[in-house]
Amino acid sequence: MEVLAEGGGAFQVRVEGRSFAVTASDGLAGELGAPDAEALVRQSFAFLLEREPAGSILPRFDLTVIGRYFPEWREEMRSRWL
Repeated sequence: MEVLAEGGGAFQVRVEGRSFAVTASDGLAGELGAPDAEALVRQSFAFLLEREPAGSILPRFDLTVIGRYFPEWREEMRSRWL
């Protein structure tokens, strides 16, 4: 997995030959206990890939959308930083 910060909370993520445009704020990272937004993006993709293939992940989204599909996402992210 490759995570590239583009600035302003925007990231490009490359996984299994696919590319994703993702947004995540430092505020969200702080809320979930992550060191920064890039680390949260990386762990969020690990979380998604544990549950579905890369081809099923939306091509563009804000990280908060994950909670709509996986309600446990926020708690899981908090537990990864303990």
